[in-house]
Amino acid sequence: MGQQAQGFRYVERADGSVVITHHGRVAGTLRGGRAAEFLAAVGDDPQLVVARWTGNHRRGNERLARQRPRNRG
Repeated sequence: MGQQAQGFRYVERADGSVVITHHGRVAGTLRGGRAAEFLAAVGDDPQLVVARWTGNHRRGNERLARQRPRNRG
């Protein structure tokens, strides 16, 4: 069974594929070489790795949020 990390979870199946879920909904399925790469990359911090592999790493609005008056330091 995979690791639980802030809503992300991954499960390695017997056929070698990896199913990634986010809050119980399937976010992606990896097969073959990509599944092997993913399992090799998931190490100490599965949250960051899973977010990057599913495309939930950056949304593109980080620069805009930084410019808001309430976020200025």
